[in-house]
Amino acid sequence: MKRIATFTALIALAAGAGFAQTANFIPGEDFMLQWDLDGNGAVTLAEAREQRENIFYMFDQDDDGQFSQEEYAGIDEHKALEREAGKGPGHNMPEGMVPGQGQGRAMGQGKGMGFGRAQGMGQGRAQMGMSEFDMPAAEEMRMFDGNGDGTVTKAEFIDSSDLWFQMRDRNGDGALTVEDFGPGR
Repeated sequence: MKRIATFTALIALAAGAGFAQTANFIPGEDFMLQWDLDGNGAVTLAEAREQRENIFYMFDQDDDGQFSQEEYAGIDEHKALEREAGKGPGHNMPEGMVPGQGQGRAMGQGKGMGFGRAQGMGQGRAQMGMSEFDMPAAEEMRMFDGNGDGTVTKAEFIDSSDLWFQMRDRNGDGALTVEDFGPGR
């Protein structure tokens, strides 16, 4: 029951924010509304770790501390609902641009993490066939499987917050703000 209420609230928030979009869209604004837990205009690593723990808790329906195939299906269903509500990467991209294009940090397969062609972390052009958001959850979550046993635990998911945060902190100031989102930033 707790999960249904949490899931419903998150969907309602996503849908409401989607309907409220205007021509004066600010990249990262929706993210800040959901992740800036103290409302100071910046998401710290501590806030990111706390919010990622909340996300894990929301989708770990059986409370066993790890994601199952059924729970991955629930994540995929949630992402589909967000897309239907106009949320997710690319919902306000300039005409002609698709997710995965543009300048920015890239994490490559093999020596790095993610699905671009770069190796390791650094500045560069990411060339991806699809964004993480569009990937099936079971495939996307492999990057968080720290010990490679095929199961993503709560500890692994939360511990991966550090790299997740670093990938998004485009200006390297140790906090995520709207300045870390959008083209040319």
